[in-house]
Amino acid sequence: MTSRLELSALDRAKIVGHLEAGYPDEACGILLGRAHAEGAVVDEVILVANAREESRHNRYVIPPSEVLAAQKRARALGGDIVGYFHSHPDHPAQPSEFDREHAWPGSSYLIVAVRQGQAEDVRSWRLSDDRERFFEETVLEKGVSSWP
Repeated sequence: MTSRLELSALDRAKIVGHLEAGYPDEACGILLGRAHAEGAVVDEVILVANAREESRHNRYVIPPSEVLAAQKRARALGGDIVGYFHSHPDHPAQPSEFDREHAWPGSSYLIVAVRQGQAEDVRSWRLSDDRERFFEETVLEKGVSSWP
């Protein structure tokens, strides 16, 4: 499975800043944009407060009301929710088993490893249609073939 997630340098910086600010807890947000055969293009990033009350250092919750508001915003922009993002404080930017159990096929899951408050790695994943495993997708800057 080959897939890519395209976002602007400004949106990438916004995501990283939000996730670093949330350290040592997981921080999260929603990606709005347009899906296409090869993946998705992000048009807007929505920063969301982690609503989880316990285990915030390794879990996050986005309230349904935030998802609904994001869906309405995406439709107003002519798009959809194309994915979600969250941090892995002091852990690799790879999906956990918990992430797999709560993910949906067809969405991008951007994970940022944040070590000691600093982003180290930005990677994106898509869940297989059979929900058995994630496939890594390429993260690209809009209009540029790859990140420097």
